[in-house]
Amino acid sequence: MRHIIAIRLQNEAGALTRVAGLFSTRGYNIESLSVAPTDDPSVSRITLVTTGSDSVIAQINAQLLKLVDVVSVEDMTGGQHLARELMLIKLHTTHANADALADLAQRAGGKVLSANPGSFIIELASTEAQIGQFIADVGAFGDVLEVVRSGALGISHANPRIHAVK
Repeated sequence: MRHIIAIRLQNEAGALTRVAGLFSTRGYNIESLSVAPTDDPSVSRITLVTTGSDSVIAQINAQLLKLVDVVSVEDMTGGQHLARELMLIKLHTTHANADALADLAQRAGGKVLSANPGSFIIELASTEAQIGQFIADVGAFGDVLEVVRSGALGISHANPRIHAVK
């Protein structure tokens, strides 16, 4: 099962390496990883996506909490949460297709960052499935040159399913 895990940790050198190392030493893949400071500059938040059974993820979460830099762990899977990805996509298109691409981007909630037909760039923040569909749809209007995705970011609506604080 796919899990979105939010980890708050001290914003110190090597903290991210220790978290990622915990996954690699146990042979678990990290599908996506996003890290940024929180409203407290001494604390960062990692949003990590991985797959595994509920029992394996519970074990990983317990191991994460043993790391000295980790403040809290929250598994948002199965709970009330919102998840979004940010994508930038660059296409080579014709002048004739540029308006159609701009319309498609607007209907999907995206924004055209560059309308140059040789380097037509669109920004879209949406769900993983909607971004996948958008990538498939834009192929009809030009050649996809590059796709950059942030990976999932998530936020809980209510109390997290697993939340442990040291």
